[in-house]
Amino acid sequence: MKISELSTTLKNRNKLLFYFGWINIVAFVACLLLYFIDDKLVTGINAWLKPMKFSLSIAIYAWTFGWALHYLQSKKMETFISWFVVISMLVEIGIIIFQAARGEISHYNISSALNGMLFGIMGLFIGINTVINALTVVLFLMKSQVTIEGPQLLAWRAGLLLFLIGSISGGLMIANMGHTYGAADGGPGIPFTNWSTQAGDMRAAHFFTLHGLQLIPFFAFLIPAHHKKKALLVLLFSLVYSFACIWMHYLALQGKPLFSF
Repeated sequence: MKISELSTTLKNRNKLLFYFGWINIVAFVACLLLYFIDDKLVTGINAWLKPMKFSLSIAIYAWTFGWALHYLQSKKMETFISWFVVISMLVEIGIIIFQAARGEISHYNISSALNGMLFGIMGLFIGINTVINALTVVLFLMKSQVTIEGPQLLAWRAGLLLFLIGSISGGLMIANMGHTYGAADGGPGIPFTNWSTQAGDMRAAHFFTLHGLQLIPFFAFLIPAHHKKKALLVLLFSLVYSFACIWMHYLALQGKPLFSF
């Protein structure tokens, strides 16, 4: 499928999440420009790098959910979930960009009343989004609520479950009031993501767990529909990928980096 065909199909499936994804791409480009214009630093890193990463991630999330929710039998439920995804993610990226403009940390920041309030609001809407994700998982687990079956349904179930489980690493980071284990946040990290190369970094486990939502259905897509063992291959890939995510969580909690140079 060509990029233009993919874009048209996605737009036809869910216009709201399609356009919301593009809003985040525009935000990504704006933050990219500010990255080269504004040399403001937060924890030793350019302040605009974090909103760049989040806007790109949210765009991918919006488009993936836009594709998946099309499989729901109830179009009212599809619209309901879509709006909650947009609202919760709009609040999150809005606060992240606002804090970057102020030269402040967006997450785990309770250094002032305003910073604490913004972090609390962000946490509230992430919680709402988690509930919406759980609802989506429940709907996909009910055959009567979806229009797909077989290996394709198995792949989406596994991806959605992993995405929901990704909230655990988010909770661990909030409990730790930071994403680094064995050192303070900041310091040497790999390019762009800045995942620590010297200590455990829960962001790596969080990233790979969340993006199982894209990788598992994509793996299923790559296997020909007529392949006799497609369901088994999807199941095995899902299990191996899930164990890899668990291992990354363990590694972070042990204070060991996923990548070290």
